[in-house]
Amino acid sequence: MNAPHALGHFLRTLPHSAAATFLALFPIVDPFGGIPIFFSLTSSWTPKDRNRTALKTGVWVFIILVTFLFFGRFVLYFFGISLPVLKIAGGLIVANTAWGMVTSHARITPEESHEAQEKEDISLTPLAMPLMSGPGAIGVVMALAAHVDSSASYLGMVIGIAAIALSVFLFFLMGGPLVRRLGPSAVGAINKIFGFLILAIAVQLVADGIADFSST
Repeated sequence: MNAPHALGHFLRTLPHSAAATFLALFPIVDPFGGIPIFFSLTSSWTPKDRNRTALKTGVWVFIILVTFLFFGRFVLYFFGISLPVLKIAGGLIVANTAWGMVTSHARITPEESHEAQEKEDISLTPLAMPLMSGPGAIGVVMALAAHVDSSASYLGMVIGIAAIALSVFLFFLMGGPLVRRLGPSAVGAINKIFGFLILAIAVQLVADGIADFSST
């Protein structure tokens, strides 16, 4: 492949990979659904402290997902886990998250919420992990990375993850007025819509895993 063709391939692959990663992760991470929890955990904080925590949460989301992007494949090889198994397991985890959103179950446990009230820094836990970049998002990243075969695709995925992390920061940063304006009922309804979409993604992941088993 000569230089112009290589550059053309790179420029086509990069945005496609970035967009696919962002679209696959956004309903799983669900920055909008995390806004009410973020503001309930930081209700007594100053705006400066809240904004700093929002930024650190976005950074942690990026670090966690990129780590599993590059090293998740080695984890699969080490434990002898095949891609169909990963798809099914990831689909079940995502389905559990989605079912909790559809039925209005909390995305973090009461114990995690109580611990967050007493912690000075809650950006890593429970906000980044397990709220925003939990097992569902990690499973999706690992499943996407299993198909990556070029540096352009890897770079595109990193850009897509960076866009997800940025969206977490921006939603948390500007979500306060939005939550107050919409009210808890509207936020809950939107969260259930996201939950339904995520449940559909989970079913598709499980179906793809079963299909891969049948074809082998």
